[in-house]
Amino acid sequence: MIAASRHSLRKAAASLSSTAAASRRRQYSATSTLNDRIVVAVGGNALQRRGERLTIENMLKAAADMAPTLASLSKEHELVLTHGNGPQVGELALERSAATFDVLGAESMGQIGYVLAQALSSAGCTTAPIICQVVVDPQSEAFRDPSKFVGPIYGAKEATALSQSLGWVMKPDGEYFRRVVPSPPPKEILQVEAIKTILEQAPNILPIACGGGGIPVSRIPSNPRTLTGVEAVIDKDACGAKLANELGADGFIILTDGGGIWQNFGKPNAREMKKASPEYLLGTKAGKNFPGSMGPKIQAAIDFVTNSKNPNAWAAIGDLKDASKIFSNEEGTLVTAAVKGEGVVWREAKLGAAASSTPKQSKEPHKSG
Repeated sequence: MIAASRHSLRKAAASLSSTAAASRRRQYSATSTLNDRIVVAVGGNALQRRGERLTIENMLKAAADMAPTLASLSKEHELVLTHGNGPQVGELALERSAATFDVLGAESMGQIGYVLAQALSSAGCTTAPIICQVVVDPQSEAFRDPSKFVGPIYGAKEATALSQSLGWVMKPDGEYFRRVVPSPPPKEILQVEAIKTILEQAPNILPIACGGGGIPVSRIPSNPRTLTGVEAVIDKDACGAKLANELGADGFIILTDGGGIWQNFGKPNAREMKKASPEYLLGTKAGKNFPGSMGPKIQAAIDFVTNSKNPNAWAAIGDLKDASKIFSNEEGTLVTAAVKGEGVVWREAKLGAAASSTPKQSKEPHKSG
């Protein structure tokens, strides 16, 4: 099934010549016979099922559900897994208010890396979780306008009380409110060479890297070799796109808990994009009006495709439960430069399921990790 999906995706991604397609079926080292190199980003919310408490037990159950699909993909491709940490780092911040977000990010990275490693091991996949430091600019505009959602959702009155008592910055996330912290763009992934070494020398090991966007650090201007932690949370999709570019990945998959890219999200005339070009998405400002943080996911997909040295690079966004079908473009949205016409192909509504063609909206926000 996975092998068939690989060919379906290539067909959907572009009108590729046989020569170009063959060039993508490369071997990255003498020890690897795997095909496309793919970075898969899983949101922190994927480990927190809606309506369930954020506990290690529930995280392990959710990880066990996704592990077989990821393990199957890793048998056919050079896979690198990254993950979000929004809910987890927010919970840790509630428990330990004196800790800084660089330290909390490292803790959540170890916590989630362990959960994913255990689930994937049970599915027959050996992993190597890596604690990654990511350099950011401490003078970034992001520190003047915090935007990264962390922690649980709150009602308006509770959010106001927390803002006044703890000094938190709160912003709307759908019909609720969540705490936001600065989210500067990633500039440099310090452990990227270690990740490359694993891929090239140990192809049977799946690296888990840049969790939660990595640990934010900055360089001391007077001594650039010296690093210091930064009070921020880097967007995992932005970091995932940068990681995918630096690894020379062929594809970048963003798994969500809310499907692909929709027009008129939540309305009776909603429709999902099957394929879209970066130019179309930028021109229509797709994702800007989405509740939650779908916008950064779309921007990350655009960034990966436009910054890739591979003209056939592709990104995909879709629901975690549809992971295997996203890979073949049966579900979710494929972002690729090779979309003819106006730059978008709309997914046809499923027969006999008109109501299901509209994305379901729960009382919780359209979440992201």
